[in-house]
Amino acid sequence: MSGEIIGSVTLEFADPALLDHVNDPTERDISAAARAGETLFLSCDETAGIECLRPVGAGRWGAHRHVNLGDFFALPDGPGGEMDIEGLETVETAEGTWLWIVGSHALKRRKPKRDEHTASDALRRMGKLKRDPNRYFLGRVPLVRSSDGGLMPAAADGSRRAASLPLDADESVLVEMLAGDPLLAPFMELPSKENGFDIEGIAATAERVWLGLRGPVIRGHAVVVELALRPGDDAILRFGEPAPGQGYALHLLPAHGLGLRDLRRSGEDILCLTGPTLDAAGPAHVLRWKGALGTQGSGVVAEEALEELIAFPMQADGDKAEGLARWPEGGTDAWLVVHDDPVARRLDKAARTLEADIVRLTGT
Repeated sequence: MSGEIIGSVTLEFADPALLDHVNDPTERDISAAARAGETLFLSCDETAGIECLRPVGAGRWGAHRHVNLGDFFALPDGPGGEMDIEGLETVETAEGTWLWIVGSHALKRRKPKRDEHTASDALRRMGKLKRDPNRYFLGRVPLVRSSDGGLMPAAADGSRRAASLPLDADESVLVEMLAGDPLLAPFMELPSKENGFDIEGIAATAERVWLGLRGPVIRGHAVVVELALRPGDDAILRFGEPAPGQGYALHLLPAHGLGLRDLRRSGEDILCLTGPTLDAAGPAHVLRWKGALGTQGSGVVAEEALEELIAFPMQADGDKAEGLARWPEGGTDAWLVVHDDPVARRLDKAARTLEADIVRLTGT
């Protein structure tokens, strides 16, 4: 291993009472990160929007602005419906910079409320699965220069337009396509955190997208779904064919029983942040998938194509590494790591701040 924690950054958030469609403290539920220039983009998995931070001092990022994706898309569950955004990626093209966004596409099991339900009521509640329509989102928005010099999501920028896969309250074209795959089919009706289908990371180029799955983990292998996507004139993304005869390719990574929590491009490689599939404490690592962008078609990735860069200390009380973003201030090999369910030392509840780690991943 060649990685190490080399520092930290303080992220400052606004009072949720001042933000539209935000009910809970954002800093406790960060699920993804990406950066373009002097803007850091974060997602809180309890909302339907993007959190945008700018540098406000040495080692501090704030000036928090919340952008609701309901302003750009006709979300099937409305602008207040939870999207469970689990992956963000910024991509620079000849046209300009884009922000890719993906929801978990996952079913969820109802939680028992122990102070409200009897044992039998709690059991009945846990027997119910819920489908939140806004979770089935995959799209991109153009980033435009704001008055303060940062980049902000926009509905349109000249010929560039926000676009997504078709949005429907009752079905998902991505889930429908993958449900026919013999490897994935048995897991499509299982909920998240129970080895069900659950997207938790995204890497992208101009028209290629890689989706990292927290689940399922298949015989110890983590799953990456590769798509080719192209926009139409109607702001709808459509599938191309990364593999002959089908609109997707599957890559199975020997990740030693762990699922994927984030993906990030690094040259021709993809960095894979791994963690437990179940809702339990466990190890987390960053692996380098060498030559990922040159991989053609579906297949099982060879052991020698994966290199472990860092292993994070296991925490029994949360602190789940959930997102990676390149961090130039720390050097050419530096990355920001953000955490969901952060431990107490990372949070200042009065100041509404979250401490994120800076790690060095040599050779990235």
